[in-house]
Amino acid sequence: MAAEITWNIPTVERNLSNGGITVIHWLCQGVDGDHSWDAVGSTSHTPDADADGFIAYDSVTEANCITWAKAQLDVDAIEAGVTAGVAKMVTPTTATGQPWA
Repeated sequence: MAAEITWNIPTVERNLSNGGITVIHWLCQGVDGDHSWDAVGSTSHTPDADADGFIAYDSVTEANCITWAKAQLDVDAIEAGVTAGVAKMVTPTTATGQPWA
C-alpha cells in the first residue's frame, strides 16, 4: 500500500494592519498504516491589500494557504521524499542494536 499524503497548515503569520498573510507554516504528511513521515517548512509572502483577489486573514481558508504555499514549493519532490520516508519505515533496510545483548 502506498502512503496517503495530506497537506495541512498548522499556523500562519499576518500583518495586523491589513490582515495579509506573510508566512505560511506547512506540513506534508504521509501515512501507511501505523507508519508516518512528515516534511515541514514555511513560505514567505508579500500580500498587497490593494491587489485584485487579495484575501484578508478573516476570510482565508486552509485550502487558500495550501495553494499559496504549494505555488512556491517543489511539491513533487516533497511528496516523493515523504513517500520514501514512509516506505523505509514499512520495509526497513537497516537496524540498530547490540548483537551481544
